[in-house]
Order: sequence, then C-alpha cells, then structure tokens
Amino acid sequence: MAKLRASPSGPLRGTVRVPGDKSISHRALILGALAAGRTTVTGMLEGDDILSTAGALRALGARIERQADGRWVVDGPGLGSFQEPGGVLDLGNSGTGARLMMGVVATQPFTSFFTGDASLCKRPMARVTDPLRRMGAQVLARSGARLPLAITGSEESTPIEYTLPVPSAQVKSAILLAGLGTAGETTVIEPEPTRDHTERMLRRFGATVRVKDEIIDGKKLRYVTVVGEPELRPNAVNVPGDPSSAAFLAVAALSVPGSEIRIENVGMNPLRIGIFDSLREMGGDIRFENRRDQDDEPTADILVKASRLQGIRVPAERAPSMIDEYPVFAMAASLAKGTTRMEGLAELKVKESNRLAAIAVGLKACGVRVAEDGDALTVEGLGGAPPGGAMVDAALDHRIAMAFLVLGLSSKSAIGVDGTETIATSFPGFASLMGSLGASIVIPNR
Repeated sequence: MAKLRASPSGPLRGTVRVPGDKSISHRALILGALAAGRTTVTGMLEGDDILSTAGALRALGARIERQADGRWVVDGPGLGSFQEPGGVLDLGNSGTGARLMMGVVATQPFTSFFTGDASLCKRPMARVTDPLRRMGAQVLARSGARLPLAITGSEESTPIEYTLPVPSAQVKSAILLAGLGTAGETTVIEPEPTRDHTERMLRRFGATVRVKDEIIDGKKLRYVTVVGEPELRPNAVNVPGDPSSAAFLAVAALSVPGSEIRIENVGMNPLRIGIFDSLREMGGDIRFENRRDQDDEPTADILVKASRLQGIRVPAERAPSMIDEYPVFAMAASLAKGTTRMEGLAELKVKESNRLAAIAVGLKACGVRVAEDGDALTVEGLGGAPPGGAMVDAALDHRIAMAFLVLGLSSKSAIGVDGTETIATSFPGFASLMGSLGASIVIPNR
C-alpha cells in the first residue's frame, strides 16, 4: 500500500482552490445523462470516484468526454432511454456512486450488475435496496445486501412514501432518482435534513420538487417529493470547490502557528458546513468572504488564520451537516484545550472504513486520549501539539488518510500514513497542493 509522511511544518500561507465538489459532480453527470441532449460541466472533480460514475453511465449509453479546456460534456440519451450494460458496473471505492446509480437503474427494464473494490464490497446497501424493492425493483445480493449485487428494474415501478431510518443524503437521492422514472409522486421523509444537492439540481434540470417541513408529535420532519416522468432539460453546471476538501486545509491552517490561507470558491451549502460552524465555536478564526450564488449553490472564499482552540460539545443534530468531516475535526479536537465530545456518529461506522474506530486507534497511537461511547467520541485535547511519531493505518479510507497527514503537520514528530492511495478518490493532488502552502507531505525514505 502507498505511504506518505507529514512532518512538523512552518506557517502555511497562500491562496488556493480545492477540487470540485464530489457530491455535485456525481449528480451533474447523472442528471446530464438522464436529460436528452448535451450538458456541460465545468470545475468537475476528476477523482477516481467520479470517474467510476462516468464509466457506469457510459455503459448505460451516455457519451461523456473531457474537453481540452477542462470542461466535461455529457450527451445524455434521456430519461427511460438507457441501454442494458454489456458488463458489470464497477463503482470502485465510491459508495455515493453505487447508491445513486442503483436508484438510476431501478426503473430501467433490464438487469444491471454492480461491484466495487474490497472496501465498497464490505459496505451495507440494504438501506438503498429495501426502498427500491418497494418501488418494484428486484435485487439479488450477498448477505447483508453487499456488493456484488444485481438489480432488475421494473417497467411499472410504484411511487412510495418512505421515511429514512437514519439520515442519509445518498439513500434519499437514490429514491428520488428512482422516482424520476416512476409515474406519480415519490416522497422521502427525513427526520433530520441532509444535504440537498439532488433537490437543487433536479429543479435546475426541469424536474418538479417540493420540500416542506412539518411538526408531528413534537418532531420536525422534512418531506421531499419529486414528480415522476418529467422532461429533463440539458444544462450547464459550474461545480464549486468541495467544502469537505476545504476542511482539511482549514484545520491545517488553524493548527500550524503563524498560518494564514485563503481557499477560493468553496461551496457553502447550509447543509454541508457544520464543520466550519464547529471550528468557529472552538475559537477558530474563519471568515467567509465574497459570498455569491453559483448555479443555485451558495459559494464563498474562506479565510483561515491559526488559532488557539477550545474543546466543545458537538450535538448529534449537527452530524448530517459534517458527517464526512469528523475525521479531520477530531484532529482539531486533539490540539484544542479541554475536552471535545462528538455525538450521533453511528453513520461513521459504515463509511469507507469504520471511521469511528479508525479515528480512535490513530489518535491513541499519536499520544492523544480518546474514548468511544456508543455512537459518541470524546477527545481529550492537549492544548497544543500531540506527540505524533506513529504510523497510522488509513484502512484504505481517503478521509482518514488525509486527516492524519494534517495532524502530522502540527505534531511534535512526523506521522506516517499507510494506505494513502485512495486519497485520489476525492482529492487528487492533495499532497502537492498542501506543499504549495508550505506543508511537508512526502513519500517516506526519499
């Protein structure tokens, strides 16, 4: 497996842009393929996860090409016009790609076979396949509804009203995408709001989507409804920078004394920026400047300066808005003064790795006191640099790998990370971009 080492760094300084938003990139390709005609995508993330989704869509009959100027062109066959794939749809390491594509094919009258890498084949898919079965799709899968699996779509799918058992934008989106090919109205009920990129982009492509909040038995529920069988229009999508990627840079700049960086053109979707709210509550000097809207998504430049952080409690209700950022947030918590407690982290156990366990094991190896308590994680901050000096196994999880490389920049001794090859799934060029700011992230023994 690939190894990288991060060493204590001098101040990080500079202005950079992070790769395009992964969530929006997936959805731009998918909706471009579902719309008959040509869609152009600018600023798309060119990570392995997105390329896997592009490959799956090509197998279904869409033409997807990268232009010399960096734009991507999607010539979509249109809703209901996909062809049966001639081979297996390999989604690599991408849980988002796999789950969204299952929703896409659930109403197509043919059988699609799904697989992925060793990590993806361990991840549970029942939360997606169960509602798709209710809509009429047939699913044949391994125990635990794990990949490889096969989905045979229904020609006469049934609209459903489905309450998410756990907050998940991926499950919600899979159901809404299946609802596009279903006559009538399909509704997803959310106990807690999750990222709404699918709803925003569906409207942009011409679908009718209604969102309403209701209080029932004292609980606030969000109802998201899509009207099936719309005529989707091709579009031009400009993808902003990924706030999940920006979070690694922000924590690095907060942690390394004397640092000051600007991250331009970052997506500021209110359901995605819980990490920045939490870091600011800790005392982080983070400012949003040049706010604007970009293709129905709010964006801004983020200015971050090194700060002395204090431990806080992060409530469970914030988890959906920062679920992907807890690994790097835990690194910030280890440097803060006092205790930080993060609650409602059950979803971390079924990501690319068991992230809750991976964070705890890695921090302990770096000299930080950590306690797991059910779905909560408590970090005893050191009020300064942790000892470091460990070799952390990232378990082929891109966010675990990047999080501990960020910690290595402010530790007393370098931190090595094993299993860093998956960083390319979401943040190609991570080490070199960090290097441009002054960070020391290298391949060991060079």
